[in-house]
Amino acid sequence: MTGPLVDVTTLAAELGLDRPPTLLDVRWRLAGPPGRDDYLAGHLPGAVFADLDRDLAGPPGPRGRHPLPDPSAAAQALRRLGVRDGGPVVVYDEADGSVAARAWWLLRWLGHPDVRVLDGGLHAWQAAGLPLETGDVEPEPGDLTVRPGGMPELDAAGAARVARTGRLLDARAVERYRGEVEPVDPVAGRVPGAVSAPSTGNVTDDGHFLPGDVLRERFAAVGVQPGVAVGAYCGSGVTAAQTVLALELAGIGCALYPGSWSEWVTDPTRPVATG
Repeated sequence: MTGPLVDVTTLAAELGLDRPPTLLDVRWRLAGPPGRDDYLAGHLPGAVFADLDRDLAGPPGPRGRHPLPDPSAAAQALRRLGVRDGGPVVVYDEADGSVAARAWWLLRWLGHPDVRVLDGGLHAWQAAGLPLETGDVEPEPGDLTVRPGGMPELDAAGAARVARTGRLLDARAVERYRGEVEPVDPVAGRVPGAVSAPSTGNVTDDGHFLPGDVLRERFAAVGVQPGVAVGAYCGSGVTAAQTVLALELAGIGCALYPGSWSEWVTDPTRPVATG
């Protein structure tokens, strides 16, 4: 099994192989516009567009805005995107992995062993002077076999338990953690006991992940220590997957709360902390 990241030089070489990796473009923005428009205007050669809402999540509802999809539905979507058993997959977004990591986590959760995120994303590819292509790509259908459970996950009760007994990391902006603003969900605040660890702090200004030793120091500063259970959540289980990836780079295991804040607030009996 390879590591969770790939750099642009290595990926460019792999795309020239007889059997290149399946390449997924997962650009998406919380406030829009749709990532598909950006994809059609220019994407890495051979990349297929993966729609976060349609391909990487179930329908929004009581389990949150981007709940885990039904495994059989996910298998159908990923096969349509060309993902195959035994074939490596590389995923990328605009730059910082905050969306691509959701595809990385989902594929790992479904049992695919060889998934990597392009470090620095599209911006790094362009900065290296590498070419883009326009228009759509129709891949050969894949044959992915899914085996759910390949990555640890938390439900709401599990998140509350980790917040009490371990370290539950809130990957949202500090203002949302404090409950000062909430641009998307109907209630502002955080899971009681969670600690603030914005996902933006896992990467450099140009979107490359920090080295593993630096990430270990960053997480140690918020109480992540050996033997302590660690979980991560965000608004809807997307950017928190980037925190899970950063923790893996630091050599630390972490469970994702896929429902995250958008699921937590669907039950008015669940407590909310602010300040």
